[in-house]
Formats: sequence, C-alpha cells, structure tokens
Amino acid sequence: MAEKKKRRRTDPSDSDQQHLPFKNSLKSDEIILQTLKDLCSSSSSDGAAGTLTLSDLALASTCREVADLSLSSVQSAIETLILRLTHSILSGQGFSFSVPSRSSANQLYVPELDRIVLKDKSSVRPFANVSTVRKSAVTTRILQLIHQLCIKNIHVTKRDLFYTDVKLFQDQTQSDSVLDDVSCMLGCTRSSLNVIASEKGVVVGRLIFSDNGDMIDCTKMGMGGKAIPPNIDRVGDMQSDALFILLVEKDAAYIRLAEDRFYNRFPCIIVTAKGQPDVATRLFLRKMKTELKLPVLALVDSDPYGLKILSVYGCGSKNMSYDSANLTTPDIKWLGIRPSDLDKYNIPEQCRLPMTEQDIKTGKDLLEEDFVKKNPGWVEELNLMVKTKQKAEIQALSSFGFQYLSEVYLPLKLQQQDWL
Repeated sequence: MAEKKKRRRTDPSDSDQQHLPFKNSLKSDEIILQTLKDLCSSSSSDGAAGTLTLSDLALASTCREVADLSLSSVQSAIETLILRLTHSILSGQGFSFSVPSRSSANQLYVPELDRIVLKDKSSVRPFANVSTVRKSAVTTRILQLIHQLCIKNIHVTKRDLFYTDVKLFQDQTQSDSVLDDVSCMLGCTRSSLNVIASEKGVVVGRLIFSDNGDMIDCTKMGMGGKAIPPNIDRVGDMQSDALFILLVEKDAAYIRLAEDRFYNRFPCIIVTAKGQPDVATRLFLRKMKTELKLPVLALVDSDPYGLKILSVYGCGSKNMSYDSANLTTPDIKWLGIRPSDLDKYNIPEQCRLPMTEQDIKTGKDLLEEDFVKKNPGWVEELNLMVKTKQKAEIQALSSFGFQYLSEVYLPLKLQQQDWL
C-alpha cells in the first residue's frame, strides 16, 4: 500500500516534466533572483547618470516639444490666440490657424534620446477656404470647450468632448485629431487640457501609490489589479520592493500572471494596456520607471504588431511625437515572445500562424525604421520573422499547459538574461 501511494505521489511530477519542457533547465529561484538584482542595480546606476534632453543636443533641425502647463497658463494661451484671430478678422484679413504638422515627413528619430520628436514645420488652416473651413470650425470649437474646462477646473473624457457637438465633429477620430493639434498649437501636453481617455490599463504587483490621496496597495487588488488612473497628476508617493517592471501586451497573459501571483515569486510590477497603449498607461509606466529606477521587460506577441506596440512605449507614437518627452520609456527590454523562441522553445506547429501579406509588409517597414536599426538584436529577430513568415501569440505557450508561461517560460528567460 505504501509503495502504491508513493507511486501515485511521483506520477504527477513525472507527468509535469513531460508536459513542461525545459523545466529541468531551471535553476533555483535564488539564483534567478540574484540575476534580477544585478539587472535592477544596473538600471538604477544608469538612471543616476541623468537624462539627456533636446536642448542638450546640437541637432541640425529645430524640434518642437510641449510642456505641462497649469490651467491658468492654458486659459491665457487660448485667450491670446483668440484675440489675435479677432484682430485679424477686424482688419479684414479673415482668420487662420497655424497648426504644427504631425505628418511623418515632419518627424525625426533622435538616437541619443531613443525617441521620435516633432520638427518645427507648420501648415496654415484658413477659415475662408473650402477644403479647410470645416476643420477650422472644429478647431475653434475645441478651443472653446477647453477654455470652459480651464474656467471650471474639471476633467472630461475624449468621448464626452465628442458628444458636446456630434453634428460638427461627425466622428470621434476627427475631434481626437484636432485635440492633438490644439496641444501642439498651445505648446502643452494633452493632459494639461484636462481631457482624458477612459480607464484602460491595469497594474498589479509590488507597488504602493497614492491615488488622489488614497493609498493603493497593488498586491491586494485581486486578480483584476488596479485600474491605472486616467489623470496622472493625482498619482504620487510610489513605493516598491520590486526588481523589475513586466510590461504585458495582452489582458489574457496579464490575468494568468496575476492569478499565479508571479509577482510574489519574482518581485515585480505587472502592467498592461490590453493591446494598443493608451496615454494614461504610457504616462504611468514612465512615472514608475523615473521614480522607482526599475528596468522594464516587455512580453508581447511574436508578430510585427507586438514589436510596434513595444516601440510605442519605448520610442513614442508618430501621432503624438510632439509629446514624446513625457510619454516614452526608453531602454525597454524585449523579453519575449520573439521569433527565435518558436524553435528554441519548441512551440508546436499548430500554434504558429502564417503571416499575411500585410504582416510581412509591416515587418519589412519596421526594418526600415531607425529605432529598429539601432538594435541589431531586433533586426535579427525581425529578419527571421519575415523569412519564416510565421507568427505566434503569447497564448501559444499554453499548448504546454496553462501555467507554462509563469512556471517555466518567464523564469527561464529571466535566468538566461534572455532579453534584447
């Protein structure tokens, strides 16, 4: 009977070894933790050296950057702009807006800063022109609404802003785009306009911070974690004993790691924007990186869009290049899933997907980007992806078991210092 019981106790572990490849390659958690401590120490030392700004560089092109402004400053800037337009109308010259161009041709990647910035080219948006009259009207209406927010000292969402004049705006993408134009025109960050996006990102793990005066402990927020506040100004007093920040592309992987309490085994903060990064999550990630001096490791899908999402966090988006100084978190490490991982970790063929023609084109376009060329490892991985024409989602690891991601894959990656 005792022997039978003994066999029953060992059988499950034998089964685990069969279904969890590479588990035997894992070293003790203490050894992996030491690797993470070394990474954390290195990141803290790099942060202490100071941060370069545009003004420190002698660039051939003049670049435009915005800054956080107080509500009174934003209100004053709007009033000054409207007075200038009024004088123009009264003098018989009509009126037009000088709007900074946010097109790709007016953007510049700065290697020293590892982010995209906006150059100083502008375009004229006259009211007395059939092609721009409607957009000029939308711009004027947005300025009026922002002025009201400044006077009342309240916040609204982008959706609220759209619904104030649906017939004029027609589609939220149009009011959102003009909102970015207004930020550029006034020289302020979008958050300075008191217009926020709906809550999207979430955070869980070894982080305590104050949210509008309330202390939040992210280890006690359950599996769902804490929604990232849309207004970063109300976040403060960040404290953490984490060794790194784990940035996760998708909600499914985030839930798996949160439920497994991965942050207790390897002290970390886990954050996700559930796909395409929103402004609030990008601001929150930068604030954590700046205040806590922690390295950031990213877990994204092995496809061109996973790398694009990673690049938005690290180098900035082209739509909001004017605010890249406040929204980017340079030196994010690409932890996985990478194209080389598909063979390295024996991802089954049935879990790999063929890349579409659009996927391949996106991959090739990324290879032409300066922020990709700067990192030879990224170039090598992208070339492999385009060559094999295969992609895979993080969930492909579930073919070895639902907890393979947290029990084997990530610990092995951390142990091997396998990041780019």
